[in-house]
Amino acid sequence: MRIEGAVLRQSDAPAPYRVSRPLELTAVELAEPGAGELLVRIEAAGVCHSDLSVLDGNRPRPLPMLLGHEAAGVVEAAGAGVRDVQTGDHVVLVYVPSCGSCRFCVSGKPALCATAMTSNAAGDLVGGGSRLWAGAEEVRHHLGVSAFATHAVVDRSSVVVIDREVPFTTAALFGCAMLTGYGAVNHTAGVRPGESAVVFGLGGVGLAAVMSAAAAGAWPVVAVDPVQEKRKLALEIGASHACAPDELGLVQPDIAPDRFDWAFEAVGSSAVFEAAYAATGRGGGTVSVGLPHPAAVLHLPALSIVAENRRVLGSYMGTAQPAVDIPAMITLWRAGRLPVDRMLSAELSLAEINEAMDELAAGRAVRQVVRPHRRGDAHS
Repeated sequence: MRIEGAVLRQSDAPAPYRVSRPLELTAVELAEPGAGELLVRIEAAGVCHSDLSVLDGNRPRPLPMLLGHEAAGVVEAAGAGVRDVQTGDHVVLVYVPSCGSCRFCVSGKPALCATAMTSNAAGDLVGGGSRLWAGAEEVRHHLGVSAFATHAVVDRSSVVVIDREVPFTTAALFGCAMLTGYGAVNHTAGVRPGESAVVFGLGGVGLAAVMSAAAAGAWPVVAVDPVQEKRKLALEIGASHACAPDELGLVQPDIAPDRFDWAFEAVGSSAVFEAAYAATGRGGGTVSVGLPHPAAVLHLPALSIVAENRRVLGSYMGTAQPAVDIPAMITLWRAGRLPVDRMLSAELSLAEINEAMDELAAGRAVRQVVRPHRRGDAHS
């Protein structure tokens, strides 16, 4: 079938992207779903730093590629062998599929699936190869999803079925921002009630970590970001305190005199990670959630890791199990404990995707959501 999607052909286009327009809105041929696959009509797709990092070259990927990985939609067709998902089901898409049989999958760590790592790096589906073409040119999939399009073919393991009353613009955020931030707090760190937490970087993932830490019973929960509006939002969704990066040294002694139990770095900067590490105390843990440039390195006081029993942890996809965690998060959202809707910055049409990347790169947006079936200027 013929669909419309935002295809990236080169990753070195200069900003502003509204001028250089590296994401080309174009007609693409999409194959029918094969065995174990689904055709999904994309209803909402979040604009995430993982998309921007491909566009600006920080995360090199094979090109051309149809971007977008955080999304929700409706199943329109199922391939052979899919029996537990039906046409008409509402689904959240997950950016790490899982083979179910590698040692990571069978030990409850699907975010580290060996098969998915290989297929995502190649821009393939886990069933092998691409389902996208632009003329005679094969187009790669972004993280098994490629959601900046009207439709996507994905592996069955890339979807979680959800209740139909969840709005698509909210549901989409559970697939990346919430899954990553919630998982970092609850799985990677295992934050317990009464422990203190500080979150560096208040994009979608950072704000998800803030509200998740508050829901887990942490106190204080300090939100750190240079943008005042983001700090204000953090206070409204669960942070006990918020400050600019250069103000943390003034705030911390009064509210966390022994420094913090947990620090979450959601920027993708080695310098910010080092500041997050410095903010934790004896026995504390520092969790890296952001994606730094591949060449970035860390400089940490090595003795403190042993002598102070400090922990340095990576958290990819929040160390989550999507089939379990997405329904759990939706339950907490319904109870008012995860105010996910507050992260929505704007709703856009596909035609505005380059402008959305400018807003993201400038740090002004929290979570913009593309509605692929809307036309024209769809700002809200």
